Amino acid sequence: MKTNISKTDISDILIKKNNIGNRKYKDYAWGYLMVAPTIIGLIILNIWPIFYTLNLSFHKNGDFGGAGKFAGLLNYKQLLSDVSVAHASLNTFAYALVSVPVGILLSLIAAVLLNTNIKGKSIYRTIYFLPMVSAPAAIAMVWKWLYSTDYGLINYMLSLIGIENGPNWITNPKTALISIIIIGIWSGLGYNMIILLAGLQGIPKTLFEAADIDGAGPIRKFFSITVPLISPTMFFVVITSIIGSLQVFDYIFMIWGTGTIGIEYTQSLVFLFYKNSFLLNDKGYGSAIAMLLLVIIFIITAIQLKLQKKWVHYQ
Repeated sequence: MKTNISKTDISDILIKKNNIGNRKYKDYAWGYLMVAPTIIGLIILNIWPIFYTLNLSFHKNGDFGGAGKFAGLLNYKQLLSDVSVAHASLNTFAYALVSVPVGILLSLIAAVLLNTNIKGKSIYRTIYFLPMVSAPAAIAMVWKWLYSTDYGLINYMLSLIGIENGPNWITNPKTALISIIIIGIWSGLGYNMIILLAGLQGIPKTLFEAADIDGAGPIRKFFSITVPLISPTMFFVVITSIIGSLQVFDYIFMIWGTGTIGIEYTQSLVFLFYKNSFLLNDKGYGSAIAMLLLVIIFIITAIQLKLQKKWVHYQ
C-alpha cells in the first residue's frame, strides 16, 4: 500500500527534527554550563595537583633550592627504608583503627537516642554538632589546656578521685596517641551523628509498627530493621571517616607543633609530608609520602567498595 507524502510534509518533518536536535543541543549546553564551575574546580584543585605531585615525587631539589632534578625512583627507595615513614604509618593506622569504629559507634548511639521523643532534642543536636562549626585552632587550644599536666582540667578531675599525679598526656609516649584519638572522636561525633540521624529519619515508621504487632522487641527491631535500612548511610559514614582519619594533621600540628617530644609518637603521614615538604624543603620526598598515602587510601576504599555488597542493603 502506497502512502502519499508530499515534499512539504517531508520538509516539515526535517524542520521538526532539526528543532528537536537544536533544543537538545541547547539543553546539553546549559547542563554543561551549570556543572562547569564544579568541573573546573575539581580539575584545578584536585585532579591537577595529583598529577603535579606525582611528577614532583620523581624529582630531587637542586643545590641551594635550585630547580628540581629528575631522580627516578630514588625518593620511593628512600621511602621504603625510612624508619620515620614506618612509624608515621603505624601511628596513622592505629589512629584510624581506634577512632573510626569507636567514633561511629558513639555517633550511632547518639543518633538513635536523639531520634526518640525526648525533651530538648533540638538543643542536644546543636550541642553535639558544635565541634564541627568550631575552628580547629580553637579546639586545639581548649584540648591543650585540658591535657595540661599542671593546671589541666582532666588531671584536676583525676585528683578528686585520688589520682594526684596525673599522666603527662602530651609528652608521655603511652598517652600521646591516645590523646589525639580522643580529640578526633570528639570532633567528628557531631557530623557523623547528623548524617546517621538523617538516615534514621528516612526509615518508614510503618515497619516498626508492623514489628510491634509481631511482638518484636527493641533489640530485634534495631538489628532487623534499623541496621539494614541505615546501612547505606553507615557505609558513607565509614568511607568518609576512614579517609578523614588517614589524613589527620591539624590537631597534631596545633597541639604538638614540630619541636616537642610527643610529636615523635603522634606524627601521621600527612604531618611527615608537611615536615619534609615545607620544613626540610624536600618537596620531592614529601610528594612521594603523599603518593604513598594516596595509594593506601585508594586500596582501602576499593576494598570497602568491594565488601559493601555483602552488608549494605539498598531499598
